Amino acid sequence: MSLRIAKRVLRIERDAISRLANRLDSNFEKAVNALYKTKGRVIVTGMGKPGFVAQKISATLSSTGTPSLYLHPAEALHGDLGRVTKEDIILALSNSGETEEIVKFLPIVKRIGAKLIAMTGNSRSTLTRAADYTLDVSVKREACPLGLAPTTSTTVMLAMGDALAVALLDKKGFKEKDFAFFHPGGVLGKRLILTVSDIMRKGSANPIVNENAKVKKVLLSITRSRAGSASVVNSKGRLIGIFTDGDLRRNLEIDTGLIERKVKDVMTKNPTVIKKDRLAAEAFDILRSKKIDEIPVVDDRRRPIGLVDVQDLLKAGLV
Repeated sequence: MSLRIAKRVLRIERDAISRLANRLDSNFEKAVNALYKTKGRVIVTGMGKPGFVAQKISATLSSTGTPSLYLHPAEALHGDLGRVTKEDIILALSNSGETEEIVKFLPIVKRIGAKLIAMTGNSRSTLTRAADYTLDVSVKREACPLGLAPTTSTTVMLAMGDALAVALLDKKGFKEKDFAFFHPGGVLGKRLILTVSDIMRKGSANPIVNENAKVKKVLLSITRSRAGSASVVNSKGRLIGIFTDGDLRRNLEIDTGLIERKVKDVMTKNPTVIKKDRLAAEAFDILRSKKIDEIPVVDDRRRPIGLVDVQDLLKAGLV
């Protein structure tokens, strides 16, 4: 029984969104252009269930480059309309278009001079008549078998809000780097913002040894730096290899006198490297694909200036 009801709900809401897409017209384009041109913020409002949808739409707009805030209609009537300026544009959600709290503040909005976009299912409503632009989100029926609980209507509002936000995103030329700027705390934001320079080990934490140094000296250098490897350079200071824990284990099995050997004889030659201005996420992808734990950071003359360890990427929250 439950599965049958669930499938019925999903089909009703799917069909409603499909009909919404088919009837989009120039009114949508006009609304998007108005939002694009506004010099202020997009103030999204709605009461009850549409209010929750309005909060989500406002959050989506804000995170994709359109300054926005949610205004509770009841609070608007008790002082919060002071947040609205003539430079702002209001996006009001009401299925009936007659929500009391919204209807009451419409005259004040007009007096302030802010533009109004109505998202409503009633083309003859008070909200529609007051609006500068109207988005038709009418539905044939709610998915609720009683026809009472806002279900299909709020789903369609949510979909229309996403359509507005994405159309604006495209119109503004919003890119991945812009998205990352507004999401610095998430994994995606970090992957798009953090560079190798931000997380690499440097100075005393980046062990660098000469190619003629003995392995025992290299091990001491690695231990002091609390690193997992050392970058090996030639007489000109250019990177020619890396000595890792893996190199140590592999050579210990076949050479009991390993610690007295020169590091150049047992190092990994011509290691994979990266530049400091590359994304830290790129360093992680290299480590993962090549199944290694460290990657030296070099300058344009191939001199080692840092070291990225897989543990640094984990601490940075990139994975």
